[in-house]
Amino acid sequence: MELDPLMLSRIQFAFVVCFHAIFPVFTIGLASTIAGFETLAYKTGDPVWHRLSKFWIQVFAVVFGIGVVSGIVMSFQFGTNWSNFSYATANFLGPVLSYEVITAFFLEASFLGVLLFGRDKVPQGVHLFAAIMVASGTFISSFWILAANSLMQTPDGLELINGMYHVKSWTDSIFNPSFGYRFMHMVVASFLTAALVVAGVSAWFVLQKREFVANRKALSVALWFLLILAPVQAVIGDFHGLNTLKYQPTKVAAMEGNWETSSGVPLLLFAIPDNENQTNHFEVGIPKLASFVLTHDWDGEVPGLKDVPVEEQPPVLIVFWSFRIMVALGLLMIAFAVWGLFLRIKGRYYQSTYFLNGLRLMSLSPFIAVLAGWVVTESGRAPWLIYGQMTHAQGLTPSLTGGMALFTLIGYIVVYSLVFSAGVYYLLKVFRGGVEKANAPHEMEEVERPMRPFSAAHVAIDEEI
Repeated sequence: MELDPLMLSRIQFAFVVCFHAIFPVFTIGLASTIAGFETLAYKTGDPVWHRLSKFWIQVFAVVFGIGVVSGIVMSFQFGTNWSNFSYATANFLGPVLSYEVITAFFLEASFLGVLLFGRDKVPQGVHLFAAIMVASGTFISSFWILAANSLMQTPDGLELINGMYHVKSWTDSIFNPSFGYRFMHMVVASFLTAALVVAGVSAWFVLQKREFVANRKALSVALWFLLILAPVQAVIGDFHGLNTLKYQPTKVAAMEGNWETSSGVPLLLFAIPDNENQTNHFEVGIPKLASFVLTHDWDGEVPGLKDVPVEEQPPVLIVFWSFRIMVALGLLMIAFAVWGLFLRIKGRYYQSTYFLNGLRLMSLSPFIAVLAGWVVTESGRAPWLIYGQMTHAQGLTPSLTGGMALFTLIGYIVVYSLVFSAGVYYLLKVFRGGVEKANAPHEMEEVERPMRPFSAAHVAIDEEI
């Protein structure tokens, strides 16, 4: 069997990106959560906020460490698997990724050590400032990454000369037509991820009556964030959808499973799209609702997949169902937010066993929703690397063979599986220790120095062994 280097390279990059994405989306939101706890501790003097901050800093240290390790190799894949793309976009992607290092990584590196190890060694205000700077660094990093990715979705401000893109306007390139919507969508997703993880872990501790006062406060804060952010994300998603309809109509057609351009298109709740036969099987839908959602007009026109050649159509089945998974989880988040408000009014948000156990399960939902969203974004763009201008095949490294791509793919799967397993095991140990262990005194000789972010967890991965 002949190995296809293009398909294997796409699978490899998808695997690495999906593995890596779940960590930054959590640390971006968690860094701001920690900064919030530190601010409350500084303003109120309540030691409970200090205790919560110490615990979640340990969690942040572990997740941040895994995220850095898993993200390092991504940049190398541009050269190994997608050298034509790297060459063509070097004038834009090179500076943008450098700006991320200079403005975000340097900022995080400067203050991360103070945040993780500086408590009681620097004034409280300095520690708070470090927390804010680390949180700011995560936002700046996401700004540059989303600017680069958005340009691939809605290219602007570039001119292709002799196979290489030249920047005509940095403002237009960075703030391209989809950037604002995608950046806000990702930032709110990060906040929602942190809110749901904090809510789920705190609910677990409340059920166990562990550090009840502290975890009840953390649960309360997380539920307020969920109540505000879940509906806001739905609104941003609507605006993002309208923007995508304008600039990437084929992606929207795949999301809706719509083959013929028509008016009054139903919103399909269930269908099995078939690229080969250019149709759907077993359709179940709500009449005209897709037209209303996309155009705000019951008889609005929705583009069809048949408007483009078959070879320019994305894998509709994957895009169609990934989009529905993301939306379904978003609606479930709104439902839990409303349920939490109802229980709060009755003073029972920390007493309902069903609600608390539901939050424990919901702590996984934002990661699934983020991955589904990335699948919609990237698979829905196929076969384009740069939408409408460069295909995956054109961006592939010419000398890459199927065997080389398969070998590296297997290597990534093996190594990342080990990293993920060890990271999750270590993270669960931190969770099991809880707020109590995070705030227990830790003996450290004066000559001992922390060697890595994991040191902030104060948990040896092999201590049980």
